[in-house]
Amino acid sequence: MLEFAVLGLLHEAPMHGYELRKRLHELLGAFRAFSYGTLYPTLRKLQRGGLIVEEVPEDDSARWGRRARKVYKLTAEGKERFAELLVNAGPQTWDDDSFGVHLAFFSRTPVEIRMRILEGRRRRVEERREGLRTSLSATSERIDRYTRELHRLGLESTEREVRWLNELIAHEQAEQREQDQ
Repeated sequence: MLEFAVLGLLHEAPMHGYELRKRLHELLGAFRAFSYGTLYPTLRKLQRGGLIVEEVPEDDSARWGRRARKVYKLTAEGKERFAELLVNAGPQTWDDDSFGVHLAFFSRTPVEIRMRILEGRRRRVEERREGLRTSLSATSERIDRYTRELHRLGLESTEREVRWLNELIAHEQAEQREQDQ
């Protein structure tokens, strides 16, 4: 998923590593933490794959003995790869690790792909909710009140996410109806 996020951000504009990490945190901070230890190996992999190139801008800082920041820029192949990843809406996009990243780039995602991802995510969360309900009812008498509260918190979180997903899906459907008229 980091590859997808980096390509998506570089699709907007070339950036240096520090700026990329900052934008990743702004984009996905509530969902993931990205360290330089994961970002730079991903950047090297994308470079080896020909998806991004590294440019060192000529500026005054390099002349004064300071190392110039490397700016990463998307190649034509990188743009194609991002487009492929954008429409890849299989079950992996419904998982916790990748759903937020895909959601962050929904403004560039075709409506039918957005709907497939939202509906798939809803099914995944509904399954989790039902598992939590079953677990809570089966173990309610055998667990202490704190563990029971932890289970209840998980159940309430999944119920809230299902409601939120239903709202997003309804909004997408309403927009689609407006466009069809």
